[in-house]
Amino acid sequence: MTDISDTRARVASHIVGRERELELTLAAVAAGREIVLEGPPGTSKTTMLKAITQEWGIPLLFVEGNADLTPAKLVGHHNPARVLREDYSADNFVAGPLVEAMQEGGFLYIEEFNRAPEDTLNTLLAAMADRSIAVPRVGIIVARPTFRVIASMNPYDNVGTTRLSTSVHDRLNRLSIGYQDEAGERGIVALRTSVSGTLGERFIRDAVAVTRATRTHRDLRQGSSVRGAIDCVLIARELAALRGVTSPDDDEYAALFYDAMVVSLSGRIHLDEAAETTPERVLREIWEDHFVLQPAIAEPG
Repeated sequence: MTDISDTRARVASHIVGRERELELTLAAVAAGREIVLEGPPGTSKTTMLKAITQEWGIPLLFVEGNADLTPAKLVGHHNPARVLREDYSADNFVAGPLVEAMQEGGFLYIEEFNRAPEDTLNTLLAAMADRSIAVPRVGIIVARPTFRVIASMNPYDNVGTTRLSTSVHDRLNRLSIGYQDEAGERGIVALRTSVSGTLGERFIRDAVAVTRATRTHRDLRQGSSVRGAIDCVLIARELAALRGVTSPDDDEYAALFYDAMVVSLSGRIHLDEAAETTPERVLREIWEDHFVLQPAIAEPG
């Protein structure tokens, strides 16, 4: 590993904002600790980890936590065809992501950590505590020094999740990561879309505003991440080209933007179970608040 201060400076050049979150995450993994990053999707968790592992020259192995993630899928298995021909041996063992991360000294990144079955999570305990695991008919797998277990959880979505045991909690540090402020999200959208000019700047401003509004709407259990704003801008740009809209002052701009909102955001927002509405109605209400009510309030007289 390189000096931690140099690493922070280089990694920060790939991320918009997130200085504090980057510093805390980097400090934890540089100290040889595991950590759970708790926050909604689209809050730069994966971006930070990719930048850190690329800087250190180690792999980042992704695992999706779900009910199908068995201990065998996490650790690995023996090749059935070779077992029939040769019987069990270390040579016909196919390493799973946990063993691969340990052998290569990479980060094992488990998304939706609390959706994985308890027995699968317990498989990680020895790897985190002892930095080694025993694999039947293979032997002891010892982790390289840079091996880490990184987990992520969405605090706004508890459907289908399991309660983590005290043993698992006790071996994980925790960092809560929320959405960035409006200026930070505009910077991300500008970077990811590369739009420019008066029309592009208006797309960015409006897309970030309506996306952020989905996170506080009374009928939504969870709003959209900044990815929704990015897609909204990209789709609006293409619609503008198709419809010949060249300025935000064009009479067709507002209608165009609503269409872009429906496509980019309706699948990313999650209705509250008690809400008697649809994603399209919610987005129409947000659109009216932004394009009809707010401009009217701002006008003099």
